[in-house]
Amino acid sequence: MVSFRFPFSFTQPTTTRFPSGTFSPATIACSVAVGAGIAAGITISQNPTNPSLQTALNSFISNFSRSSPLWGSLSLADGPDAVVTESKTGVSFPAVLNDSQGLLGIGLRKKAVLGLKNIDVYAFGVYADDNDIKRFISEKYGTLSTTELKNKDITQDLMDSDISVTVRLQIVYGKLSIRSVRNAFEDSVGSRLKKFGGSDNKELLQKFTSQFRDEYKIPRGSTIDLSKEKGYVLRTAIDGKEIGSVESQLLCRSILDLYIGDDPFDSKAKQEIDNKLVSTITK
Repeated sequence: MVSFRFPFSFTQPTTTRFPSGTFSPATIACSVAVGAGIAAGITISQNPTNPSLQTALNSFISNFSRSSPLWGSLSLADGPDAVVTESKTGVSFPAVLNDSQGLLGIGLRKKAVLGLKNIDVYAFGVYADDNDIKRFISEKYGTLSTTELKNKDITQDLMDSDISVTVRLQIVYGKLSIRSVRNAFEDSVGSRLKKFGGSDNKELLQKFTSQFRDEYKIPRGSTIDLSKEKGYVLRTAIDGKEIGSVESQLLCRSILDLYIGDDPFDSKAKQEIDNKLVSTITK
């Protein structure tokens, strides 16, 4: 599922009654996060120390499908500020980014070293604005059957649409330099620009890659946000600090193609996102 469908607000001022009893707003907030996680195909850690919360967990678990592949685990440590953890690296991503962008899927960027060994370079999470996704789905696919939807490449349409999407990269490889990131984007984004727009895009590529200046440090745990905003503006931030922006539909599409295109960095993550899009449409 792409967007989280909550049965009540995070700011509910009073207690809410579930079939099994009445719970406090704090418990409700945790349960909402759990519901969101299960809807996204996430495994839930049990909480035997809080019987009321455990009852709420069981109630939610029994009402959501667990057929999706499991790509992370949801933490209830911070209540509604739920995080999803990439299982191989232990890297965590917020389930919701910028208040409205829901997590569609997470993956891992690997790189071969001397053709002998793959190293984990960074984990990534793909987010899309909840309201935009709902509107996009309704207008584009509202009349199609489930069978028809499975024959559609929804992520391709998502890349072309003017919908807010963020790809968050979280650095895993501790020896990664900003120069290596810049060089990697020159190759990967450059090939996509050529694929979608022809060969004369060196200036556009330079506008993007020049943002990654040598002065920036990216130790393990650093984040790089590549955010496609409305109007096809690609805004880049390192550890929450904006380092530049470029307005270009071609560049936005080329960036997203790395993660949800035909030949993505992590094919399992791409499949997860496809499944969640279809699941959202058919619910």
